[in-house]
Amino acid sequence: MDRGYNSSLKSLKIGDKVAELPIIQGGMGVGVSRSSLAGAVAAEGGVGIISTAQIGFDEEGFEKDQAGCNRRAIRKHICKAQEIAGGNGLIGVNIMVALKHYKEHVQEAVACGADMIISGAGLPMELPELVPEFCRTRIAPIVSSKRALHLILKMWAHRYNRTADLIVVEGPEAGGHLGFSREQLAHRGELDFDQEICDIITCKKEYEEKFGREIPVIIAGGIFDRKDIDHAMLLGADGVQIASRFVATRECDADESYKQAYVNAKEEDVQIIQSPVGMPGRALRNSFIKAVEKGRIPVKKCYNCLEKCNPGQVPYCITKALIDAVKGDVENGLMFCGANVGRIDKITTVHELMRELAEG
Repeated sequence: MDRGYNSSLKSLKIGDKVAELPIIQGGMGVGVSRSSLAGAVAAEGGVGIISTAQIGFDEEGFEKDQAGCNRRAIRKHICKAQEIAGGNGLIGVNIMVALKHYKEHVQEAVACGADMIISGAGLPMELPELVPEFCRTRIAPIVSSKRALHLILKMWAHRYNRTADLIVVEGPEAGGHLGFSREQLAHRGELDFDQEICDIITCKKEYEEKFGREIPVIIAGGIFDRKDIDHAMLLGADGVQIASRFVATRECDADESYKQAYVNAKEEDVQIIQSPVGMPGRALRNSFIKAVEKGRIPVKKCYNCLEKCNPGQVPYCITKALIDAVKGDVENGLMFCGANVGRIDKITTVHELMRELAEG
């Protein structure tokens, strides 16, 4: 496929799978990255990622059967994304460990032939058990420290005689749920995360030798332009994951008001919040965030999304908040974002963004 641009970036090789560009579009839920966005990224030679978090929110019957609608939507959006990609790039899914139906989402993605499963918001200790090694789907944990990676790879090797096919290292400037304490995030400028990345790369080499295969490392969080990509590569990374910039594209699955909110956002609009998932998160400050600061927003209906959630105690329903936002109610919904959202100044296309990132 002639995409009309040239790139000095090396392709991303994950076992027997190859993406022409080492750029992964980060998974964003609820409904922000589904088939339209993921398919367009893959069509450009990158890796498009679908978030399975309440992916079926607009399916008929969702109010009564969230689990069934989500499984149906996973099938639908993986197949649709593959059609859009037209045999280019790779299509994967992001599945949060914190989900109540984590196992079912993984199994559905495998059955649909997803190229990879990227899993975070908790440690995906049992992921290899759910993804047979002989199937086409590759597995990748999201980590934010050498310690977390060592725990995962040691457990996988001991229990399953298996290792990661890919590692996503998410830094303190990422959007959504973060693997750092609020104190660390408040002083993220003091963190030497470059050294943490180097330590993670050193750690994975032990398992590359043990299993006789290469394990690519992908850097995520705060990656905005080609300068950031080049820096990641100099540290020894094999690719990058970018999320927020893909929101401001015509192909993004979110409502146009959602995209425009990113364009209008300023640096001072970004805030760290506490998510019902149990982790800090980075989001845009709006009327919803202000309301949460004043007190708990009672949960009127449980959408059965999180494994560890007490509707009577959580500060708000994260499913309702995310669905409201992705449908266009950007003042009264929850909008996760990366630290660099204030630098986004226009809505573009996936093709133009990929060209900018590839060419520099």
